[in-house]
Amino acid sequence: MKVTKISQLSGIEHTMELNITSEELMRIENRFNTKELIQNIVPHLVASEREFLMTGITEKEWLKISDID
Repeated sequence: MKVTKISQLSGIEHTMELNITSEELMRIENRFNTKELIQNIVPHLVASEREFLMTGITEKEWLKISDID
């Protein structure tokens, strides 16, 4: 499923193809009400994919800001 989020870091809109169902996405979006942890909803996703679902921040953005020249 393609999921589009706006990065809380940059404000840029990103779309990512993720192996999730619409039901899982709905559960993720309602996790504050249900107190469900994202790693329990989609344990098959890697941490960077779960981070994207929560914040819209991509792994590339994290690497860019953590790059020390």
